[in-house]
Amino acid sequence: MAGGAGEDEDGMISQINVTPLVDITLVLLIVFMVTAKIIVSSALPLDLPKAASGDTVQLVFSIDMRENGEIYINNDRVQDEKQIMAKAKKALADNPKIRAVIRAGKAVPHGKVIRMLDMLKTAGINKIAFGVTPISQEGGGEKKSPAPAPAATN
Repeated sequence: MAGGAGEDEDGMISQINVTPLVDITLVLLIVFMVTAKIIVSSALPLDLPKAASGDTVQLVFSIDMRENGEIYINNDRVQDEKQIMAKAKKALADNPKIRAVIRAGKAVPHGKVIRMLDMLKTAGINKIAFGVTPISQEGGGEKKSPAPAPAATN
């Protein structure tokens, strides 16, 4: 017999070669593993306190500072410092344990970020964190994640 294993007398292959099937399966597994990591990290990671009951939720006072000078507090645009102070004092009055997260773009001047920090402390909010984008371990560059993680200052 001159043919290889699995060949009939006509020269037709009658068995399935599983090597390409295994290769495709492994590639799909790797794709699912990579995308699962991205899907899980799409939410804003927060430093939530531990509690015996699940009823306690830590509220966040979110400040987004854009490069073009726009400031958003809890996704609402504010025009001046008076509005920022009023919203900060109201949030603190509603919840004395509120935590503020300042997220500023790279091009926002340092002085404006420090001014925001000073306004929050003047309003009485002492738990303040800065939103950052984590650096990936492999390449040393920035990770492309949609939601930055807070880095606590207090």
